[in-house]
Amino acid sequence: MKELATLLLKSLSATPDNVVVNEKTEENRVFLSTKVDSADKGRVIGKDGCIIKAVRTVLTAAATSQDKKVSLKLEDE
Repeated sequence: MKELATLLLKSLSATPDNVVVNEKTEENRVFLSTKVDSADKGRVIGKDGCIIKAVRTVLTAAATSQDKKVSLKLEDE
């Protein structure tokens, strides 16, 4: 999950080197938290949150195929 989230978020970011994704796993749940450059937050979130929702949808689809649940949180700096 972490690799997929990193790939998606780095492709959206203007400064991909500043994207950091942390993963915590408990049983069949995966918790992802990410930090992006403050200049890229608007780009990653998108208008009305549509981009970050799409990223979460892709991650949920990938997790479902592995019988897991995933959550993605965008951290403040």
